[in-house]
Amino acid sequence: MSSRPGLLECIESYFAAAPLLDARVERAGALDVPIADVTWPHPARPRRDGDGAPVTVDDVRAAIELQRRAGLPAALEWIPECSPEVAGAARAAGMPVEELPLLVADDVVDLVLPVGVRLFLVGAEDPQLPEYQRVADIAFAHPGGSSDVHEAPLDTSPEAAARTAVLRERIAEGRTVMMVAMENGRPVAVGSHQPIDLDGTVVSEIVGVATLPRLRARGLGAGIASALVAHARETADLVFLAAGDDDVARVYERVGFARLATTCVAELAD
Repeated sequence: MSSRPGLLECIESYFAAAPLLDARVERAGALDVPIADVTWPHPARPRRDGDGAPVTVDDVRAAIELQRRAGLPAALEWIPECSPEVAGAARAAGMPVEELPLLVADDVVDLVLPVGVRLFLVGAEDPQLPEYQRVADIAFAHPGGSSDVHEAPLDTSPEAAARTAVLRERIAEGRTVMMVAMENGRPVAVGSHQPIDLDGTVVSEIVGVATLPRLRARGLGAGIASALVAHARETADLVFLAAGDDDVARVYERVGFARLATTCVAELAD
């Protein structure tokens, strides 16, 4: 594996490039603020090509104002090992800060899914795509998990339809690669990776790995993550993810991910 500074630089380059096809990027002091459609927002991040000035509380407040004027969620993400001052600035601006383990795919084990569960690559025209998004919505609404969670009906709102349309476009363009685990003809777990070519070096982030609460502890999430890594590595030089917490990180570490650093997330409720 490459050195830690090289990996972090690569991941920082990935985060800087991710919004460029979707958004115009405005400046708030030492922060870059992507202004995109609300169906696929991007958080503000420390600017990589600046003069080295630290992020201040005034920068964070200016970024929040830009995001709110654009109808976007007020959100900030950064790697504290690269920008240690941002946490204090975010907290001073009233934003709670969450620290997430940042892991890279090292010697990832090929996992076998439970009997009766099949894994599929999702096509852009798959008619069940809204159902797959529903699995993720339910899973992330109930991170603790419970066998008696009420599984909400399919969201048929215009906002949900717009989100599905953006996801279809991303899948068609190869910017999102989505997998779904099916059991008895029903989706039970999902996950994606999002590759970006950085001047010949392909980096991909694994995102949105989610299992219905009633089916957790069966290895579905780890199995999908393993399959996503295998697919990403057909073209990618580096594959990484941010785990939801230390317990989730330990699951990924047991299947061959290596903890690299931390990523921080700060958000304000609407």
